[in-house]
Amino acid sequence: MTSSKLEVLTPANCQVIFIDHQPQMAFGVQSIDRQVLKNNTVALAKAAKVFNIPTIITTVETESFSGNTYPELLDVFPGQDVLERTSMNSWDDQKVRDALKANGKKKVVVAGLWTEVCNNSFALCAMLEGDYEIYMVADASGGTSKEAHDYAMQRMIQAGVIPVTWQQVMLEWQRDWARKETYTAVMDIVREHSGAYGMGVDYAYTMVHKAPSRQKSEHRTLAPVPAR
Repeated sequence: MTSSKLEVLTPANCQVIFIDHQPQMAFGVQSIDRQVLKNNTVALAKAAKVFNIPTIITTVETESFSGNTYPELLDVFPGQDVLERTSMNSWDDQKVRDALKANGKKKVVVAGLWTEVCNNSFALCAMLEGDYEIYMVADASGGTSKEAHDYAMQRMIQAGVIPVTWQQVMLEWQRDWARKETYTAVMDIVREHSGAYGMGVDYAYTMVHKAPSRQKSEHRTLAPVPAR
């Protein structure tokens, strides 16, 4: 029998959950640069929106400890409810279980803080009790140390979790550059969030294909004037 884990991720077969992308949780992250973490998280969110992937945002102890979800993440999904919890394990909250079930997708793409606590416990319980497949976005998640993140990833992988990265997920959703309905939006995410890859795309667009530069404001370029 063919394993469902051999199926690539598509816009039709998965959902996304963002767990505890809140400042106090990010303060404790030591496994990845925190600005890179935010960049990757927001990029994954933008990709999910482009492909109309059902998306859940859940938080823990917002008022008493963790603070509000990254504004940049919330702004990708204006008006969307945020599912507040008391438990470190999102699976313990009925709202989260109900939202996962309502989305109707057994493949769940997960990004969250911290890898060794909230991600790990949710992944194991969702697999055991909910029969979900978990795709853990390693570079949109973070742990309190490199070891904490790495060993949590190893533990989850041994249990059957599939490790992925945000760009891998987005390009798996795109799959074919002939899919023009999402091509431009994906390239916009690449140019804004994909580092050297995005810089290369900007260069190719402007220098090779002579497209206008993508900044939104006007700037004059003054010709060189040799000093006298």
